[in-house]
Amino acid sequence: MKVYAHRGYSGKYPENTMLAFRKAVETGCDGIELDVQLTKDGNVVVIHDEKIDRTTDGTGAVEQYSLEELQKFNANKTHPDAGSYERIPSFEEYCGWIKTTNVITDIELKTGKVYYRDLERKTLDIVKSHDLEKKVFFSSFNPLSVIKIKHMAPDIPCGLLVEQPIRHAGFMCRMFGIDYYHPGKKTLTEDIVMECHANGRLVNVWTITTREEAIRLKRLNVDGIFTNFPDLTTV
Repeated sequence: MKVYAHRGYSGKYPENTMLAFRKAVETGCDGIELDVQLTKDGNVVVIHDEKIDRTTDGTGAVEQYSLEELQKFNANKTHPDAGSYERIPSFEEYCGWIKTTNVITDIELKTGKVYYRDLERKTLDIVKSHDLEKKVFFSSFNPLSVIKIKHMAPDIPCGLLVEQPIRHAGFMCRMFGIDYYHPGKKTLTEDIVMECHANGRLVNVWTITTREEAIRLKRLNVDGIFTNFPDLTTV
């Protein structure tokens, strides 16, 4: 069972920051999950919320700011005790660093609430510019973004994130060429895992916070977990 650090080591460090990513790698986890959006000037930036209020000392929507303006805000709000200042990283900055490691990256395209024009293409261009095609996969709650990125890069795996369980999810994903099914932990059953595996699809589950949850999912034979505490790699 693979362990992916959800927004980096977000249980102890400011989420989606380079500090959280570096600390995640130090745990020996298999991969990092992060979120990408577009700035006002068209740069791909790493942040989860469509607004910066929860994670920074600023306010307003991501798309209202340029990259330079966004990086003036302090992004340590979720864990201020872990560091006095952390900036919102660009996806370019992240890729330049992660290519020096053996860690893979799940890139979540944040197009569920704001559909950013060209986010898929711009994100893929950065991945290719750093020769990371074999060290990433894409995911999104927006199935149109999943299908679009899969059409653009058929050899890179893609996962469909869902809030509610879907019956015959494995069959559905196979029919549309989606490699992974990404359900929430509360609604996952052994039957769902078995049906996905019968259709050749992998199951990665979000968001795990305890060792007990990780053990339960391992017993269900899931393929991977997204966790705020990547030191669960000892499971």
